[in-house]
Amino acid sequence: MRLDSDLREVKGIGEKTVQLFHRLELYTVRDLLYYLPRNYEHFEKPKPAAEWKKNSMAVLRVKLPYQRIEVRKSARYTLLQFYLEDGNDRIYLTYFNMPFLKNSLHPGQEYIFRGKLEEKKGRLTMDQPKCYLPGEYEKLLDTLQPVYALTKGLTSAFIQKALKTIFQNVSLDEEIFPEEIINKYELIPSEEAFKTLHFPQNEDQVIKARKRLVFEEFLAFCLEVKLRKQESIQLAFPNPLLKVSDTKRLLAQLPYSLTGAQKKVWEQIEEDLARDVAMNRMVQGDVGSGKTILAILALLLCAANGRQGAFMAPTEVLARQHYEALKEMAEQYGLCIRPILLVGSLTAKEKRRIYEEIASGQVNVIVGTHALIQEKVNYQNLALVITDEQHRFGVRQRTCLQEKGENTHILVMSATPIPRTLAIILFGDLHLSVLDEMPVGRLPIKNCVVDPSYRPKAYRFMEKEIEAGHQIYCICPMVEEGGMENLENVVDYAGKLADHFGPKARVAYLHGKMKPAQKTQVMEDFGDHKIDILVSTTVIEVGINVPNATVMMVENAERFGLAQLHQLRGRVGRGKDQSYCIFINGNQNENTSKRLELLNHSNDGFYLANEDMKLRGPGDIFGIRQSGDMEFAIGDIYSDADILLETAALADEILKDSESEKRFPGLGEFLARRAARVDFRSI
Repeated sequence: MRLDSDLREVKGIGEKTVQLFHRLELYTVRDLLYYLPRNYEHFEKPKPAAEWKKNSMAVLRVKLPYQRIEVRKSARYTLLQFYLEDGNDRIYLTYFNMPFLKNSLHPGQEYIFRGKLEEKKGRLTMDQPKCYLPGEYEKLLDTLQPVYALTKGLTSAFIQKALKTIFQNVSLDEEIFPEEIINKYELIPSEEAFKTLHFPQNEDQVIKARKRLVFEEFLAFCLEVKLRKQESIQLAFPNPLLKVSDTKRLLAQLPYSLTGAQKKVWEQIEEDLARDVAMNRMVQGDVGSGKTILAILALLLCAANGRQGAFMAPTEVLARQHYEALKEMAEQYGLCIRPILLVGSLTAKEKRRIYEEIASGQVNVIVGTHALIQEKVNYQNLALVITDEQHRFGVRQRTCLQEKGENTHILVMSATPIPRTLAIILFGDLHLSVLDEMPVGRLPIKNCVVDPSYRPKAYRFMEKEIEAGHQIYCICPMVEEGGMENLENVVDYAGKLADHFGPKARVAYLHGKMKPAQKTQVMEDFGDHKIDILVSTTVIEVGINVPNATVMMVENAERFGLAQLHQLRGRVGRGKDQSYCIFINGNQNENTSKRLELLNHSNDGFYLANEDMKLRGPGDIFGIRQSGDMEFAIGDIYSDADILLETAALADEILKDSESEKRFPGLGEFLARRAARVDFRSI
């Protein structure tokens, strides 16, 4: 068996089981090795309830009191409820859809219950704790147990069993770094890293093992970025565009003035467009800082020069919004822009008509999604490509669109606030412009960071906002119930809210696993106020502009990076009404609380990104991966910022060294293999 062998070759994985692995996009032995745990559970010694912090994981060893264990039905669940006596404390337990548990719980028998200990309405509670016999728990005591993201039918135990077989039968001796590099950066061998991450002994070992794989991931990334930069330096742009009076007329007619930052960035873009080399510029700015008007000005300059411009958005809903805004402005201000919308959901007949209009030059601004880079789309004279929320697109997609013209100008826009020191590395092939000023008149969002006991009060506040005709976002870290304990998930949470609010609120949910047409429909329904509360994963961070949404509530806020929480917060505060953000911290860890507290004091994304980088450390890996920041498979640009800086310097050293192939004999193969695992949406 080799690393590239099909998973069917692993003993114990049959035809049915392999289909479960395929659902997780795992096909080879190597794929499974790189499928690292999402979390590690630490099985601590049981202690009395009084010694555990509230709203955190607790382990209780108690005799089950003699009592009647109740099973009753609610609108969506079968509830099994009983209580425990622990010293002077009484703890009330609830299990959802597990009525069978009643038959295996015997009064007078000693059990160990492990779960989140919460205080609700003055009572100590545990929802859905794991139950063990003392002998079972003894085997797990003081161990770290990996928890994998799963699909129905697959367990963490089965994944570990398959991995044990792999480690026994496959040679992982793939060391590509010379000894000098291993010693200089204190890296452990590759094989040891994989074994440790899947079968850990302690937290210190996990941190060292993870560092090794993050180092590999970041080095491959930095080498790829720098090689691409070498390829794209100073591409000639034939027939430079001329500065036009159309843009000045539009600016004079707008009902507002550009901020100082917008004026400065527009001057940079205008200068770039008038040069005889292709522009490669990225505009970073908070949600609401005014990136879209700069994109419209650039497209107008392009159209006034008789050339075409393409505007690519990551979702159909966002593409439609940009299209409607362009169409409305063209009519209102008499602009020479003739926009058209090209998205995947159009019929074949509609697409053929649009292809003809693009190829003939009847339209000069083409707004759309990935449909813009399909083979069938031929532009007449494409001069400018703009990508919105650029971290959602891969370099290859961006390059593919650029090649639809002749070395076209590239303008990428991002609302992801990233510290400048890191941005220079991450976006090495782009010139950076920053919008660090907000337009006058926007009401600052009011924020609060609270623990789960605040939830009933939050629900009452949400009800008042709904009565006032407003709408609400609720964000959960998970799509559905899975391997991660005590995390809210979208599907169940939407059900709980529907039960709680009843006919007072129309509740719907949204997540990335839904079909594109379903997602588009839900977002459009929310935009049309057919939904009062939208429960979503972070897929909503590049959602739609709904000025009527005034509340954003984020469950398990400790599981997200500050930069991402700030982006989510940008979904509200877009209208004339005061908006609010409620961050529910399900973990009373001091460092986590300190980090989240920054959201209370600042609405400045760049300040938060810098603070995030300072505050997050290797210890954060023992929670869910800080999703969404830059889409790396293992690394995190904030907690691993030091490694990113080290690998950027090493990448420079390798590329400048004419002897690098001798020093790194496996470098070419490493790059080809490792770069395939880097999600280049990040660049």
